[in-house]
Formats: sequence, C-alpha cells, structure tokens
Amino acid sequence: MTMSPLLYYALPTLGGYVMLSIFFLRRPRLLHTPWAPAFLPRLGAHRAGSGERLEHTIEAMENSMAQRSDFLELDCQLTRDGVVVLSHDENLSRQSGVNRDVSSLDFEELPLYKEELEVYFSPGHFAHGSDRRMVSLEDVFRRFPRMPMSVEVKKGNEELINKIAGLVRHFDRNEITIWASEKSSIMKKCRAANPEMPFAFTITRGLWLVLLYYLGLLPFVHIPERFFICFLPTIINRTYFPFPCSGLNKLAAMVSKWLIMRKSLIQHLEQRGVQVIFWCLNEESDFEAAYSLGATGVMTDYPTALRHYLDNHRGAAQAS
Repeated sequence: MTMSPLLYYALPTLGGYVMLSIFFLRRPRLLHTPWAPAFLPRLGAHRAGSGERLEHTIEAMENSMAQRSDFLELDCQLTRDGVVVLSHDENLSRQSGVNRDVSSLDFEELPLYKEELEVYFSPGHFAHGSDRRMVSLEDVFRRFPRMPMSVEVKKGNEELINKIAGLVRHFDRNEITIWASEKSSIMKKCRAANPEMPFAFTITRGLWLVLLYYLGLLPFVHIPERFFICFLPTIINRTYFPFPCSGLNKLAAMVSKWLIMRKSLIQHLEQRGVQVIFWCLNEESDFEAAYSLGATGVMTDYPTALRHYLDNHRGAAQAS
C-alpha cells in the first residue's frame, strides 16, 4: 500500500511543526526579548487586604504593607464631582448599607463602610477595622508613592479612565501601576489613555492565549500584556462560585483546571517576562498549589497568612 502524496508531505511538515513548537515553547528567548518588570509581585493584597481590615481603606493598606506586600489590588469608581475613589461596587448597599451609586454622590457625601464586611472569597468570614472611610486614588498615590498597585476598571467611563491615567502620570507611577479590566473594550480605552502603563490580560485575551498554547502557536505570537492575573481553578466551588448552579461550578472547576494548570504554559509566560498571578487565594493549600505550578505570585485577602507561608517556604516560592 503506497502513501498518498498529500500524506507524504503533510506528515513530515506536521512533525517538524510540532518539534519547533515544543522547542520554542521551552526556549522563548530565542524568539522574543523578555520584558524586565519594575517589581516582582510575590504577594498581592486583594482589595488592599480585605480579609484583615475593611477593604480599600488606608488601614488595610498600612496593614498589608506591614506584611511586606509587593503590590495592592484596587478597584476604582468615579463620584458625581469627578473624584476617583476606591470601591469594588458601583452601588454602595453591600459596603455601606446605603442604596446609592458612587456616581450619584459627591466625594464628601460618601457614607462610611459598615462596621464589618464579609470576605467575598472566604464565605462566612468577616473583616473589621477602625478605619471606615472611603478614600480617593489621589490620596493613596500621595501616601504610598512607590507602592506598586493594580487598578481595575469595571466600566468604560472615559472620564474615569482619563483621570486614572492622569494621576498615574502626575505621580510618576507609569512603571508600577497596572491597568486591569475583564473586558477588552475597556482595556483598549485604558491603553489609549496611558500606553506607558503595563497591563494585564482581559478574559477574552486570556482565552485566546490558552487556545494559542494548545494549538502550538504561542511561541510565535507577540504578547503585549505584562501580567496574567487569573483565578486558580481549584478554588471554584470551594471559595469561588461563579455560577448559581453547583453542577456548573463543578464542571467549570474541572475544565479550567485541565486547561490552565499547566506548568509549561506558566513557565513559557514567565520566560517571556509575563508575570503570572493567581487570585484570590486565602488558604495555605492554595498558596502551595499556585507556587508549585511556578506562579510569580499570589493575590490574597489575608496578607499576614501569605507572608507567614512565604517566610516558612522560601524554597518553594523562590523555585517559581
């Protein structure tokens, strides 16, 4: 039986492609010059450390910095009088018990946080603190001028985006402030407002990244993003419930674990200068899982717990 001419040429070509893909997946520096980060994000404080103090408060930031956090993860909204404030939610009901949107109030009218807030990624656990005031991004930049921060934008409000970009320039923070957003349409506006700031993958771009990896094309594609900030699949249906149905959460956990938790993918990204950060991890077993995969860092609500882990597992963290 003779081989068809198509197979005669296709098989060696396919084999060569596979070998090249594997070779450059492991040696990306032969094709790309890696980006050198301005800081190493080992320990990130989610919402400034919302498990130990009230989220997004100055007290939370000071506590996280006392634990030698490498960066703060922050969410931004815009008040009616044009002040960029730190708030995860647009509506203040959960945080303050006041059914008003941030955009409907002037900065001086913003209510205090509740005396305790449930930690979103640790259901049943509550944070407390003496500082209950909402704070402006400008005040945070002024108080902590060299602290790296990730600022997440949830809406495509161009005034909000331009004001964040302007504040970053004013305080000379281009290299240590990260653009973050789930949506590519919003990220496009962010990059246009300040293209000098490093930025993270959006959901769509993250899915595209994973697809390229499995197609074997990732080594040959330019990656402009500097941070891959992704949930750790093992927290789904334990501390993170993206779907109301338990069955869907179990399926999402299984599929995302198979797709994302690949050492070769994470090592390839890091060799190209992309910092891989898993969120939002609040238990030691999850810290262990993230660092064993080779992650650059972890984002947590409990910076004291993560600092304790890092100090007692220096070898595991440094090996990543």
